[in-house]
Amino acid sequence: MPIRIPDSLPARKTLDGENIFVITEHRALHQDIRPLKLLILNLMPTKIVTETQLLRQLSNTPLQVEIDLLRTISHNAKNVDSSHLDMFYVSYDDICDRFYDGMIITGAPVENLDFDKVDYWPELCEIMEWSKTHVHSTFHICWGAQAGLYYHYGIPKHSLDKKKFGIYSHRILTPNSPFFRGFDDTFNAPHSRYTEIRAEDIEKKPDLEIMAVSDEAGVFAVKNQKSRQFFIFGHPEYDRETLALEYQRDVKNGKKIDVPVNYYPDDDPTREPMMTWRAHAQLMYTNWLNYYVYQTTPYIINKIDPNADGEERDEQ
Repeated sequence: MPIRIPDSLPARKTLDGENIFVITEHRALHQDIRPLKLLILNLMPTKIVTETQLLRQLSNTPLQVEIDLLRTISHNAKNVDSSHLDMFYVSYDDICDRFYDGMIITGAPVENLDFDKVDYWPELCEIMEWSKTHVHSTFHICWGAQAGLYYHYGIPKHSLDKKKFGIYSHRILTPNSPFFRGFDDTFNAPHSRYTEIRAEDIEKKPDLEIMAVSDEAGVFAVKNQKSRQFFIFGHPEYDRETLALEYQRDVKNGKKIDVPVNYYPDDDPTREPMMTWRAHAQLMYTNWLNYYVYQTTPYIINKIDPNADGEERDEQ
């Protein structure tokens, strides 16, 4: 089944070229099923790239998914044409009365700032508070996960001695969780960050469960006990070349940066990077959509209960 997107969204051409099953709004209007309604709060400066990465991950399921793209009004985006934002993005005021089956909050390149120094922090807090009553399941990524744990649980982030940068191996602590259904014992995922959330801080919160960790990169996946909030501290959605572009940018700007680990063959940045995380990344998003959104969200979407569990129903 397809993912539903606006007819003229730039990601459509890329996804069509990859044989990703998408459906335009015009065609979807003639189908008599209720699609899942997802909201993506895109905090990344490279808006179109991030849209495409996330839509790719959300598309390979037997579900029709309808996407709204959300922007922060209190921040002036400098790396995307304003006409793109005007055409494809909504503001919080536009959607504050709506309900969503799922929501994704992306990362953002602001992790070296204290949370309250980020110019859109008050607006983000308002959105995260709203999500508790208007979104069935929320999936936080990297800085978005750090922000979510800080806002909802008061868990601080800590600076690293140097950037955690590369592809790291992870092991699953909750092997019976549907979130990891179909996974191998270990899996790879990209990381690109200067800060971390520490396991000992998470373990002090009885409502939280650590689901996967890396011996090198630390905590990777956390959820709350009701399975309504997920916090992912890497970037499984990244493309093959994403870390390479970050590395080349930092080198060009004269930053002291190590070659991303476990990424280039023989650590040689002149060679094509190895793609070693795609299958598990796809499976992670598919499992979240199926078991924690589709299987548990109410059919009448405005009946979302903030106190209800998000654990999956028995499979039919």
